[in-house]
Amino acid sequence: MTYLIKGAKPYGEDAVDLLLEDGRIAAIGTELAADGAEVVQAAGLVALPGLVDLHTHLREPGREDAETVETGSRAAALGGFTAVHAMANTDPVADTAGVVEQVWRLGQEAGLVDVVPVGAVTVGLEGERLAELGAMADSAARVRVFSDDGHCVSDPALMRRALEYVKAFDGVVAQHAEEPRLTAGAQMHEGDRSASLGLTGWPAAAEEAIIARDVLLAGHVGARLHVCHVSTAGSVEILRWAKSRGVQVTAEVTPHHLLLTDACAETWDPVFKVNPPLRTDADVEALRAGLADGTIDAVGTDHAPHAVEDKESEWAQARPGMLGLEQALSVVVQTMVEPGRLDWRGVADRMSVRPAGIGRLTGHGRPLAVGEPANLLLIDPTARSVVDPAALASRSRNSPYAGRELPGRVVATFLRGSATVLDGKATR
Repeated sequence: MTYLIKGAKPYGEDAVDLLLEDGRIAAIGTELAADGAEVVQAAGLVALPGLVDLHTHLREPGREDAETVETGSRAAALGGFTAVHAMANTDPVADTAGVVEQVWRLGQEAGLVDVVPVGAVTVGLEGERLAELGAMADSAARVRVFSDDGHCVSDPALMRRALEYVKAFDGVVAQHAEEPRLTAGAQMHEGDRSASLGLTGWPAAAEEAIIARDVLLAGHVGARLHVCHVSTAGSVEILRWAKSRGVQVTAEVTPHHLLLTDACAETWDPVFKVNPPLRTDADVEALRAGLADGTIDAVGTDHAPHAVEDKESEWAQARPGMLGLEQALSVVVQTMVEPGRLDWRGVADRMSVRPAGIGRLTGHGRPLAVGEPANLLLIDPTARSVVDPAALASRSRNSPYAGRELPGRVVATFLRGSATVLDGKATR
């Protein structure tokens, strides 16, 4: 299929037409025409490179009651994503070439986004011995990101060995930074609110201590380290220091940590229970500043669907995690674009270019230019809508944005020139 996009604004700049043909951007100009092309009227819409998520939980295999590769891919496409990295905490764990290839093939069958499996760092996520890192890297899935997300690789010797191992094939270890001995039984951010609510606190130092340790290890080894879901002001400062020293460290922040605070726990609604927990207003401000100045490289959704019985329970028993794919861009528009902290090129950098580079993806995060792969989205920045969890594509409903009015609406998403979303609806 050939598409002619009329009057879009690449990066929010001058309006042009874009011709998508044979999977690539064939032409950019004004008053373009193409016989037989499907015309997409895009006046007033901003065109951006397709978004790339470094941190998605698709739950398949093992928890298809919460999400599948197909339903998660559909949510991703509706959010403007053209590639997502699927975390390894499935059942069975994605710690072998066979499991990562299964996830990769399910993504190909769904055909809505490129599903890029993340391999586990340790066997069974148990933190005791390294998984088959080389075999996963050499598999058809070509794994380059490895993470025990949901668990910290807390043993420093094992973390060092993992960093040394992945360096050989330009891989990266994505660390869930949490010193487990400081978070036993933790339910929310440790501070005044946890004390007043009588909930066991999750101290900021538990995150910061691991990041400090790991940037030193990465610097010593000369390997790439990525820090998942950064949530504290102290973490931002440690990352800023490490980068100033030349350490190969990158980091992501979630949409919910950019928008929400620990005040949400006062509702006792377990939809707001997440790991790492929602932090303070001061932390949120530091995270926004870190994303703006590039200390934090990317927005990673940490899209974490849960079945109803795992989320709608008493706070202490509820599983941590929130949906994020469909509203990620809208949250970034509200927290970063509307206040003037990022322009549209900045959004493209943090949500497409840099995450694609961290994951070593080709074909994603590329500029909107003639000859480049036609992986892009169109967003209406003037649209506003109230989030209705029942209307989401995910199989789960644990959205922290339920009832909130958010700006921006993804009108179309194109994967290699094929429309996976058109007029705000998935096409398959």
